[in-house]
Amino acid sequence: MRARPQVCEALLFALALQTGVCYGIKWLALSKTPAALALNQTQHCKQLEGLVSAQVQLCRSNLELMHTIVHAAREVMKACRRAFADMRWNCSSIELAPNYLLDLERGTRESAFVYALSAATISHSIARACTSGDLPGCSCGPVPGEPPGPGNRWGGCADNLSYGLLMGAKFSDAPMKVKKTGSQANKLMRLHNSEVGRQALRASLEVKCKCHGVSGSCSIRTCWKGLPELRDVAADLKTRYLSATKVVHRPMGTRKHLVPKDLDIRPVKDSELVYLQSSPDFCMKNEKVGSHGTQDRQCNKTSNGSDSCDLMCCGRGYNPYTDRVVERCHCKYHWCCYVTCRRCERTVERYVCK
Repeated sequence: MRARPQVCEALLFALALQTGVCYGIKWLALSKTPAALALNQTQHCKQLEGLVSAQVQLCRSNLELMHTIVHAAREVMKACRRAFADMRWNCSSIELAPNYLLDLERGTRESAFVYALSAATISHSIARACTSGDLPGCSCGPVPGEPPGPGNRWGGCADNLSYGLLMGAKFSDAPMKVKKTGSQANKLMRLHNSEVGRQALRASLEVKCKCHGVSGSCSIRTCWKGLPELRDVAADLKTRYLSATKVVHRPMGTRKHLVPKDLDIRPVKDSELVYLQSSPDFCMKNEKVGSHGTQDRQCNKTSNGSDSCDLMCCGRGYNPYTDRVVERCHCKYHWCCYVTCRRCERTVERYVCK
């Protein structure tokens, strides 16, 4: 007797969950840590959601880091939602942490981005916390060995990226190093994409300078190496997401490696995001594959990009509606020194997908 389609679908769904469990980003559930939890005693580490035992141990031995890591988890959520606000997949499922849907449970392009962003963000947050003096175990980054350039001198307080990368990797990679958790292919993919996130963060480090001199002459500039805002790193990773490479896990020499599926056999580039399984188009709601659909999503009638009504609504059409917007207007500067404005109301037309 043939199995019912519903039974087969349920079995495949369960199998996918079993083989692709994403322990690696369950720590993003720290974003829901209540403010009442002080995180000043080692026994608090067991009360944190989404951590594997190795992360609990890191929490106990580096308790002063945990407020920064909780902050990093919240920043991942915000940065992902902001980066994908104009896409069919808008990263809303990340807020289900630690109980993800298949868009993040499996080895998809979307999970590749989230792993990379998570690894970059935790290192970014720790590096910045060192600079601001929030962590007793670290301080400003080292003075660069190369000369700063004519008229410049090294000074200020550099972001301590080396410490951020070290501690960030220890924490965020710990779940992927637990034995018997998911397939080897998924582990390799997630470790690779996490390293891509850290590589993007290294590449983003830039020289920042402040002028000194009489009447702003800028005769001398004090310079240091600093990180950009996280949204810039997220934008870089989104570009890599859009050009991500589908890979397979196959033997090369004596071991199995991830190699591009549709190209000549070559090692995967250190700078490219990779994924194992294709994603749906996210047009229709299907929670089994992690798609919330685009019905009732706002679209831009005049855009040619991913937020256009044609692309966002998947050809289903859209409905217009009017919205009343209240904003400041007729602003006037008064000497000295304040501004007064009136409040004006206008009607705008917006569109949502059918």
